[in-house]
Amino acid sequence: MPRRPALPTPALRRSLPRAAAAIGLLAACTAFAPARWVQEDAGADDAPEPSAVETTKEIAVEPEVDDEKLVARITALLETFDYVKNPRVTSEGGFVKLSGTTNSSDNKEKAERLADRIGAVVGIQNDIVVDRSFNAQRAWTQVRGSVQTLWDDFLEQSPLLLVALAVLFLTAIAAKIARFVFSRTPGYGKLRSSLQDLIEQFVVVGVWVLGVLIAAAVAFPGVTPGSLIATLGLGGVAIGFAFKDVFENFLAGIFILWKFPFDRGDFIECGDVKGKIQQITIRNTLVRQPDGVLVVIPNADLFKNPVEVLTNWKSRRVTIACGVAYGEDLDRSREVIRKAVEGCESVEGRKPIEVFADEFADSSVNFKISWWADPTPLGERQSRDQVVSAVKRALDDAGIEIPFPQRTLWFKETLKTERQERPEDAPARPA
Repeated sequence: MPRRPALPTPALRRSLPRAAAAIGLLAACTAFAPARWVQEDAGADDAPEPSAVETTKEIAVEPEVDDEKLVARITALLETFDYVKNPRVTSEGGFVKLSGTTNSSDNKEKAERLADRIGAVVGIQNDIVVDRSFNAQRAWTQVRGSVQTLWDDFLEQSPLLLVALAVLFLTAIAAKIARFVFSRTPGYGKLRSSLQDLIEQFVVVGVWVLGVLIAAAVAFPGVTPGSLIATLGLGGVAIGFAFKDVFENFLAGIFILWKFPFDRGDFIECGDVKGKIQQITIRNTLVRQPDGVLVVIPNADLFKNPVEVLTNWKSRRVTIACGVAYGEDLDRSREVIRKAVEGCESVEGRKPIEVFADEFADSSVNFKISWWADPTPLGERQSRDQVVSAVKRALDDAGIEIPFPQRTLWFKETLKTERQERPEDAPARPA
């Protein structure tokens, strides 16, 4: 009877998968191994042994720092540039110690930078003492050196400065040409004079700004227009805070010149100022009063306060009061006054003349007489003079009384009156 094969034990069953995995991993490594590994392994036993000469390699070794040479080189540099008086230099393994005296902190830093340029220097201890005591000879030497440096720089930059001055001169000519060309453009005469001034000023300022930028770029080659504009922008902010009122008047002047209901030659009244506008600038307005006094008004005041423009129209209405006695006929008096006003040359006949009974006064009935005349202060005064004279003359010719203030006093008892002798009627005293 054949024997039944023995079944694997549990431990054997557990080790079989592990063994299979190890065999598979070994096969994969063998399949993907580089060919040169196999060749090197195969010929490793046949390769001859290298000789002693072939296995020798050169290794660079940094030499030690020669402190004496280092000290000599640094000392020579310090004595050559004369930054330090009585320089003393010591070195230990590349660590350098500087000592001596100098007249400024700048020279102390320059001496340290000179020593640091030596390649073998590992570190620097700067013990140079700055002599801050006053020395007239040293001060004079420094001043003379500074002046000499400035003079040398000026001589070096003088050709560029001359070219920059030439650019500014050409800019002035270009500004005049631009103003002339603008004044000859079509439609220039139809603009208000203040608007003409504003546009001309902007054109001139634009030409000058461009010219100054070009001149600055020529005189200082390291300065670019972009940096100049940035500097002007930052400076403008600072100046704006410092001169707030000036910039306020400047902006107000632009608005006034651009579009405002008055211009050169107009008569205005603003507060206590009344007169003729002579000039409107960017910052202020010049007003000539009737008495000849010139008043300078900041543009911000004109922009923020009420302004009466007396010559905004070709004529202005003038009003006066005239009273007649209570016993006079008002209709007849009104007609006489109207005809008298109509006959005046200074009264504009195309506009209505108004004569109205206005009030019951203490001694008369008052009329308000209104008419249109020249808007200037002189024209107004002349028209008033003519109308008052004509009305007075017409009322006198018509027998209409213009009363003056009167007062009647009543007493309860009869008053006794006595004649008082005047000095000339008194008898002469005997001698």
